[in-house]
Formats: sequence, structure tokens, C-alpha cells
Amino acid sequence: MSKLKKGYVQIYTGGGKGKTTAAIGLALRATGAGLKVFIAQFVKGMKYSELDALEKHKDKITVKQYGRDCFIHNDPKKEDIEAAQKGFKEVKEIINNGKHDLVILDEACIAIYYDLFSESDLINVIKNRPGHVEIVITGRKASEKLLEIADLVTEMKEIKHYYTAGVQARLGIEK
Repeated sequence: MSKLKKGYVQIYTGGGKGKTTAAIGLALRATGAGLKVFIAQFVKGMKYSELDALEKHKDKITVKQYGRDCFIHNDPKKEDIEAAQKGFKEVKEIINNGKHDLVILDEACIAIYYDLFSESDLINVIKNRPGHVEIVITGRKASEKLLEIADLVTEMKEIKHYYTAGVQARLGIEK
């Protein structure tokens, strides 16, 4: 039985850094309260340091990646679409079975932007989920329809970033 009486829909979007980091922080907070968490990382197949940290909490946090080990720069490849659709099918079952209190759909906004899976399918899953399941959706370019159905929307806005000065992603900070 979930400790959450009602689950809400949260979106972390925008062009600034910190969307995934915020979602993972929430996942850790949730496990501290005894909640069970599933993190689906769409469009990601690379090794990130958070995966090593989350491995230490694998009894309460499950993480699965549904992407290749590279970024989508322009047009998605067939493998990108297949990985995301396979992931969406699995995530739909995970949400519907209600065994996880918090389900994080990391980079789902970008997956929808690149038509890796359907926005209407995601909205349908959200609207028909068990009432206690909290959903967090991250990624740039959140659609207007997703923003409308969300209960909480946080926009990460880049004001200044050292990336523009040529600093590459650093181990433990950005990757």
C-alpha cells in the first residue's frame, strides 16, 4: 500500500541545467520516506555518475535507460525510436501496476519532441494511472498539452553557463 494518498504530475523543463538532477533529488527524498521509485531515462544510454550513486539504493530505486550511447542531434535513428517505444511500453505497465509510488520519465519531453513516442499516449497513461502514483516528467521543450495537465511545472532557465566558454561536461557534475 502506497504512503501517497494522491499522486500528482510534475514537469521539470526549460533550457537550464538541473532537470534530471532535481528529479533524482526527489527520488532520494522519496526513498527516505519509504516510497518505491522507478526512473525511466529516455534518449539516454550513456554511463552517468548518478547511475553509480543510485545503484546503492537499488532496493527502492530502479533505473532503466531507453536510449543509445549518443545524443540525438537532428533526426532520430531507427534504434532511437525502437528503444524509446520499448521503454514507453515497459513504463506504461509499471505505472499501471501501481507498485511504484514515484515514476520519473527523464527526458520524456525530448522523446516526444523527436516523435519517439506519442504525446497523446503519454497523456492517456497519466490520466488513467492509479491515483497514488506520482509522475515526474523532465526534459527541454515540454509541450503545451503536457504543461496543461501537470499539477506542478518548474522551468530551469539558463542565465549563465560555463559550457558557452568551452567547458566540457565534467565527471560528477554534469555526467
